[in-house]
Amino acid sequence: MFSLYLVIPCYNEQEVLHETSTQLKAKLEALESSGKISGNSRIVFVDDGSKDRTWEIIEELHRSSKIFQGIKLSRNRGHQNALLAGLMTVKDRCDAVISLDADLQDDIDAIDEMTDKYLEGCDIVYGVRSARKTDTFFKKFTAETFYKAMTKMGVEMQYNHADYRLMSRRALSELEGFKEVNLFLRGIVPMLGFKSGCVYYERKERFAGESKYPLKKMLAFAMEGITSLSVKPIRMITTLGVGIFSVSIIMLIYFLVRYFTGHTIQGWTSIALSVWAIGGLQLLAIGIIGEYIGKIYLETKARPKYIVDRYLDDKE
Repeated sequence: MFSLYLVIPCYNEQEVLHETSTQLKAKLEALESSGKISGNSRIVFVDDGSKDRTWEIIEELHRSSKIFQGIKLSRNRGHQNALLAGLMTVKDRCDAVISLDADLQDDIDAIDEMTDKYLEGCDIVYGVRSARKTDTFFKKFTAETFYKAMTKMGVEMQYNHADYRLMSRRALSELEGFKEVNLFLRGIVPMLGFKSGCVYYERKERFAGESKYPLKKMLAFAMEGITSLSVKPIRMITTLGVGIFSVSIIMLIYFLVRYFTGHTIQGWTSIALSVWAIGGLQLLAIGIIGEYIGKIYLETKARPKYIVDRYLDDKE
């Protein structure tokens, strides 16, 4: 038997916490009864600066049973930082951790197979969606485009995997060594290189509350992942610059030939279009480079990724 902690980042999840806690407690008790995990296993909710009653509910759950623990961050730091805060806080208290979302769209029955994979020697077990039947066409299209784009940009990721995964204590200890401020755990975890496995499941509908990842936030998340783990966008600018320079040389030769052969053309339209095209490409290039410079700026400050305000553990 081994001790298993479940880490669940929460932001304004008052509508789902009671149901989530009930289902997760039943799952851990069933695993303990089957002899897979020890009685020291816990469920840890991480409050990422919620503005509703999320923390109050976590305190109530903690008082009702020692199986529930809570971590309160000093302010909202975003899903990835909240998840990392939970993982790093509990990494020395257990043998393995499973991270999942509070809405329970990730099938908790997959936890059984994850624990089996861990007992077989896997340090990392990815929860992978087998299908996207519950997604709209737009959501499915954008998600698949995101994974394909990340792969083409050189980012190593598990396809159709979010943050539903098991990690052993050894894997968490090595994850602690990654000090970057700009976090993208889906791309960082595969870099650890330990023995890994996959568990496939079908994602469910959210039973209450609203999604915390609208389109705008998903696009920002995708940009964060690409610019945090790949320099291909900058290389693409270089390639584009070489291509445009080559075309400009060809056009220069063409216009010189036309000039010396007496076929001078006013050409104000082509010139205007060229100015607009080059200007737009320059702004795009400056924007991409600026994104990387901004990340360097944040990394050099080395500010803490999160601050734990309070931890409700077995002692409190």
